[in-house]
Amino acid sequence: MRLWPALMLALTLLAPPAGGQEVTFFRIGNGSTAGTYYPIGGIIATAISNPPGGAPCAEGGACGVPGLLASAVASAGSVENVENVGKGALESGFAQADVAYWAQTGTGNFAGLPAIENLCAIASLYPEALHIVARREAGIDNIADLRGKRVSLDEPGSGTLVDARLVLDAAGLGDADLTVMHLPATRAAAAMREGKLDAFFFVGGYPSPAISQLAGQAEVKLIPIDDAIATKLTGAETFFIRDIVPQGTYRGMEEDVSTLSVGALWITRADQPEDLIHAVTRVLWNDNTMRQLSYGHPIGRRILRENALKGVAIPLHPGAERYYREAGLLR
Repeated sequence: MRLWPALMLALTLLAPPAGGQEVTFFRIGNGSTAGTYYPIGGIIATAISNPPGGAPCAEGGACGVPGLLASAVASAGSVENVENVGKGALESGFAQADVAYWAQTGTGNFAGLPAIENLCAIASLYPEALHIVARREAGIDNIADLRGKRVSLDEPGSGTLVDARLVLDAAGLGDADLTVMHLPATRAAAAMREGKLDAFFFVGGYPSPAISQLAGQAEVKLIPIDDAIATKLTGAETFFIRDIVPQGTYRGMEEDVSTLSVGALWITRADQPEDLIHAVTRVLWNDNTMRQLSYGHPIGRRILRENALKGVAIPLHPGAERYYREAGLLR
């Protein structure tokens, strides 16, 4: 008799959706659970979902794309996401603007590799700030002080690793000058608490959950990027822009910290159905999603429709392009 409930559940799951509507599954590759990609991806996945059988939006139900069931998928980050989206292992994902451009064109850090030409953009979401987090007692006041220190550049497959190497190169530092580790932000923070790490790089929206937690448990500080290094990394041919992490973002931050940032893109494949991506883009920018983002995470308040096309250097998906033309954001 105990098998009966399980059997009924199985039959229910195998039955066609009410009204015969099919479910469309749509995965969003995020990043590690320590970064901002993951919580933002979860909010967006919930907002754009509207599987069959629910109450209408006007009656308090989901306001997403009818028949769509989206999910946020943890990953190593930008590099892994562009590769998985390109080969069809994910329907979409988040990636830094520079990583997406290099992958789509086979240039920069993807030079010598086959271009992932089918990458397209849905939207630019928010600026990702470069964080260099250091133990307050490690004697690190600028990037040059990283020489000889134990420094994590993040894990392979992350956009942080790509950008950390660019910054170090601009400062005249290489792997031989550091004791290099490859830890995602959560593990880097744990290693720093244990005294096993002097500094780590992280690229993401602020406040980062991992850094906020670390700052509440240990004495840490953010290392500024000085003007000479910033000048080398900004300009018409780059994706970095000058930015600051504001005073008070993390415990112990008594002043603004100069840094660089790069745009976070939501990407997909060119062969995704135009009507589907048009609907996804429309729902991304509706009032309901904007409210969920604003209340769901501090970085969500920086995701604005008027910035949707800023820093997008890869082709727009035709469905997204159609939405932006209809919305008057593209001519």
